[in-house]
Amino acid sequence: MAGINTRGVIVGGLVAGLIINVSEYILNEPVLGADMTAALTDHNLPAVGGGAIAVFVTMGFLVGLVLVWLYAAIRPRLGAGPKTAAIAAIVVWFLNYFSGALTIGALGLFPAKLILVSLVWGLVELLVAALVGGMLYTEA
Repeated sequence: MAGINTRGVIVGGLVAGLIINVSEYILNEPVLGADMTAALTDHNLPAVGGGAIAVFVTMGFLVGLVLVWLYAAIRPRLGAGPKTAAIAAIVVWFLNYFSGALTIGALGLFPAKLILVSLVWGLVELLVAALVGGMLYTEA
């Protein structure tokens, strides 16, 4: 059994990260931008600035890399393809998006609508990113 193809993880992961970042921009600007601004204002928090955006973009690429690495790691047991990519996406969604949303919800930082839309959007975003990243990953 061969090891994980690091180059494949990097290529697939960066493309997956790009998908995540573009999707997050669409979600957080045109779709939920006004709701996000209102929620931040309600808590006397500043608007999201350049430093935070840089962190979010970096995290988007890191999540893409982890997503494709996880796909590569479970692929020998579950087989290559969309089912394995979907499993990797659901695991990353649960550990990253869902658990973070529970924290934000428990603290009452954002309204339920904002959290629910973000969770559903994030699941779809990760499924697409995993499918594309998984298609780009090869063992050789």
